[in-house]
Amino acid sequence: MTTQTTLERLEQQVTWLPMRDQLRLIARISERLSVTPLDIEKQHRGDTDELLALCDAAADMWKGEFDAAQEIRRMRQERDEQIWPSKS
Repeated sequence: MTTQTTLERLEQQVTWLPMRDQLRLIARISERLSVTPLDIEKQHRGDTDELLALCDAAADMWKGEFDAAQEIRRMRQERDEQIWPSKS
């Protein structure tokens, strides 16, 4: 509720500003918000490309068959044995 109350107070304070200042505030907020998602998207795109390149390199080095589902089951079983030794 604090966030909503703060937002309501801020909105009330903004109404006290002259119309010109309100428009400047809108412009500043819009500019900040329009830049931020693009920067974040660029960073994620770079991270994704890097991760895919690493996956491709690992796949090229892998010899033989690999069953991802079986590997995940094995990893979960090992984790379960570490967490609950009495179950095994």
